[in-house]
Amino acid sequence: MTEAGKTPWHLWVVGILAVLWNLIAVTDYTFAKMKSDWYMSEVSGFKPEQIEWLYSFPLWANIGWAFGVWGSFAGSLLLLARSRHAVTAFMISAAGLAAMTAYQFGLKKDEFIGLFGSGPMYFNIVIWVILIALFFYARRQAAAGVLR
Repeated sequence: MTEAGKTPWHLWVVGILAVLWNLIAVTDYTFAKMKSDWYMSEVSGFKPEQIEWLYSFPLWANIGWAFGVWGSFAGSLLLLARSRHAVTAFMISAAGLAAMTAYQFGLKKDEFIGLFGSGPMYFNIVIWVILIALFFYARRQAAAGVLR
């Protein structure tokens, strides 16, 4: 338990960085779901065939994408609110990310690599590492009594 209910300084650092990191995913997801060709082509730099591929995800992959993005964003906010539910939110995010990873790099790997190259595979690894780190951080803070 923290001394006199004080929030440790590192929770603020991790929480704020997590929110900022996840705002990137929230922005990408929101503009993709709004089918903003301007954002997808001008900001994200996607070619028309890449945009069309992103827009053609099956329902289950879209649900996974939503859980991955919004679960992690919620987990970051819940971390700042010192809620133990941050752990659950990060687990939900991991399930969503697993669905998207299975779709992009399992079922549609050749098509995905053909359109986007291998760079997104490495970025996906970075996303997994950060998500797992946030999950274990939140779990440790919950066990220490920092998260209520």
